[in-house]
Amino acid sequence: MPVTSARPFGSLLTAMVTPMHDDGSVDLDSAAALAVHLVEHGHDGLVLNGTTGEASTTHAAEKVELIRAVVDAVGDRAVVLAGAGSNDTRHAVRMAEQAAEAGAHGLLVVSPYYSRPSQRGIQQHTLAIADATELPVMLYDVPVRTGVRYSRETLRVVSAHERVVAIKDATGDLQAATTAIAETGLAWYSGDDGLLLPFLAVGAVGLVSMAGHLVGTELARAIAEFERGEVGTALATVRSVVPAVDLIGGSGNGALRSKLTLALTGVIPGATMRLPQVAADDAEVAEVRDGLVAAGLLGHEVS
Repeated sequence: MPVTSARPFGSLLTAMVTPMHDDGSVDLDSAAALAVHLVEHGHDGLVLNGTTGEASTTHAAEKVELIRAVVDAVGDRAVVLAGAGSNDTRHAVRMAEQAAEAGAHGLLVVSPYYSRPSQRGIQQHTLAIADATELPVMLYDVPVRTGVRYSRETLRVVSAHERVVAIKDATGDLQAATTAIAETGLAWYSGDDGLLLPFLAVGAVGLVSMAGHLVGTELARAIAEFERGEVGTALATVRSVVPAVDLIGGSGNGALRSKLTLALTGVIPGATMRLPQVAADDAEVAEVRDGLVAAGLLGHEVS
């Protein structure tokens, strides 16, 4: 589906994992290959250096190199967003500047985590990042990780900034989204694979996914079907990928499960993660392998 002002970052983006070598160093070649794979399987956008990309344990130079490698690999075939998330505003501003210098097309800006600032603090933090570059901004509302969520007033204030154009909503609050979509004019993206269709029904324009690592083609198809008014067909498409959604999202550690499923299906070489994230043990590897087989994603072409 075309990127438009109403859908500024495309319709299907995946929060991409950051492939790593066995020693924990970033595997840029595998990252570039994964980005191309995702673009060839339904994606018109990618998010780098987010939670699933282990942004909390990758360093500034690594983030820059990753952005450059992916932008070079996908060219103009996908919009590349880079995370600029920190509980230190100056740090987040520098991350945004570095992302712009590296060639990112947009920024994903999460509200400050851990410190639980006031709503006025969230507003000033967000606006400082938006002022730092010319890149368009997607907000990220994920209170389960940040401990706070955007208030109605904060959304009104920050959405008035010309470069704040979208939001990834991981609150699960459809009622609030129904009102906020109309009030803010932001392009709304579901941040939860399992709530894709309900969010589209209240006015969202797309999805920032984890399961898209495995089933991007189907998720993109479901969005297009819904846009054409083929709601029943879209529902059937979404139901077909519920096993994959549950497999990645059901454990509570989507970064680990995403990497592990990609490694088991041969899309990336391995599932190495950095502490404090640890590798899956034998029991979890077996569980995930069985889940992939049950979902029809192991032993067949990955879609």
